[in-house]
Amino acid sequence: MQKALPIGNDQFRIVREKDYYYIDKTLLIKEFLELRDTASLITRPRRFGKTLNMTMLREFFDITRDSREIFKGLAIMDTKYASLINTKPVIYFSFKDCSGKTQDELKVRLSKEILKEYQRYAVIFESGSQDKRDVYVRIFYNNLEKLISCSMSFAELSAYVEELIRVVHDHYGAAPILLIDEYDQPVLSSYENGYRKELGDFFSSFYGSALKGNEYMDQALLTGIQRVAKESIFSKLNNISIYTVIDECYSDKFGITKREAEKLLCDFGMELSAVVKEKYDGYRFGRYDIYNPWSLLCYIRKGRAENFWVNTSTNYLVKEAVKKADERFRREFDELIEKKTVRVGINLETSFIELQDNYSLWGLLVNAGYVTVEDVEDESFMKVRIPNEEVCAEFRKILAEQANISDMDLQGMFRCLLEKDMEGFLKIYRDIVISCTSYFDARENAYHMLFLGMCISVRGIYEVSSNLEQGHGRSDITLKALEPGRPHIILEFKQGSDVETLKKSALKQILKKQYYSGLTGEVLCVGIAHDKKQCVLTWESITVTGSGQAVRENI
Repeated sequence: MQKALPIGNDQFRIVREKDYYYIDKTLLIKEFLELRDTASLITRPRRFGKTLNMTMLREFFDITRDSREIFKGLAIMDTKYASLINTKPVIYFSFKDCSGKTQDELKVRLSKEILKEYQRYAVIFESGSQDKRDVYVRIFYNNLEKLISCSMSFAELSAYVEELIRVVHDHYGAAPILLIDEYDQPVLSSYENGYRKELGDFFSSFYGSALKGNEYMDQALLTGIQRVAKESIFSKLNNISIYTVIDECYSDKFGITKREAEKLLCDFGMELSAVVKEKYDGYRFGRYDIYNPWSLLCYIRKGRAENFWVNTSTNYLVKEAVKKADERFRREFDELIEKKTVRVGINLETSFIELQDNYSLWGLLVNAGYVTVEDVEDESFMKVRIPNEEVCAEFRKILAEQANISDMDLQGMFRCLLEKDMEGFLKIYRDIVISCTSYFDARENAYHMLFLGMCISVRGIYEVSSNLEQGHGRSDITLKALEPGRPHIILEFKQGSDVETLKKSALKQILKKQYYSGLTGEVLCVGIAHDKKQCVLTWESITVTGSGQAVRENI
């Protein structure tokens, strides 16, 4: 019988005890032990298995548990580290749900998460030999009472993790391992809801006091989406080891490798088809090609290729960042859409919410999984690309929102164009132009560049080119069909007051300068003229023979 898929279940013990399908990532434990980092952070996109791996680490090390049965048959048990199972105290926090519209709401969520570990150890201490006259034990129980009533200040809360580490160390006579999953979610929430500056000192103290130079802690591991900044709120964490998607360490421990994807699909009677690869593959972690695990599991469950990468607060940050981006970023992004790869400057030494420039924005897009690194030239410049069609759909939604139109309208506009419903196409395009008037203020060729950005909707079925040298000049936008049966499309844009004359001039330019050179089959030639919010078009369909001759049709 086929095993159940662990969709929505990221607790390692439950996955193993209920015999869900599990891809063995337990050698992460070996890597963690051999690296011996005092404090480390692994950054990965959302839904790439961070929580499942963190709960796996907790179950393996936690001295209060018996985990031999759930690790039976897994790779870590064939290593010398098998003897370390359930031999260390562990303090575990998951901050993935720690968000709030207000500071007080965030404090409640954080305190409840910390309270879980305090209550767990309170039960352990009651059955042990804790001396309640000890000053740190008294501090522990005082903190416990305040966590229950949520009566502490942010300043007090910032010390609670450090004080828990100290009392656990004293109880076991051994330094505990600290695990914090989705460490950056509270920070992202504070940014999204407008109170990040007010909590800057709190975050600095909260993470810094627990992680920097803590003699009572063995090792600490954090996961998240963004890197830790070396200044501002994370100034106390400049000793942390960072492992991003471009590093070799842990590179095959998050997400699904090609070999794992092939076996997973085969086990469920499916194959690694071109459709699956184009939709969910394309990520590059270290030297590994990686598939999106969440999407692949959902694909197997549904039996059809859809976009499963759901919205999160990270999506909010990306949307806001792209919306506020300057002209240079927009040019680079347009080049990314056109050429599929672009060389950009990337700053991976800080988080975007702390230093909002183009370099950290590209760094955010890399770590959040919106682009992937094709080649690392040096520590500052890298070639990046959009990993797959599912992420293209995410970008399409972002661009549609910026244009104040729905994603369905954007898809509908291109559907009309491909079906030669030019009246329907022009109607939707006019609405976009009207809603995006401000977009044009700073760009001489704004209409051309706006349309180029929207061409992300047809990536995968068309090769998109801008200012492509063809015939006797350069066409504004050329869409070369990648599948037989679809028309090639050439668009030329003009701007001025006499739009009726200009639209004819644009079409004439396409035909006279033979921008269709190099294409064969049906070519849809479209001339579009604009005067601020007004736009009109004219078009003609031609057939280009193998010899390069154009057969014009009467429209």
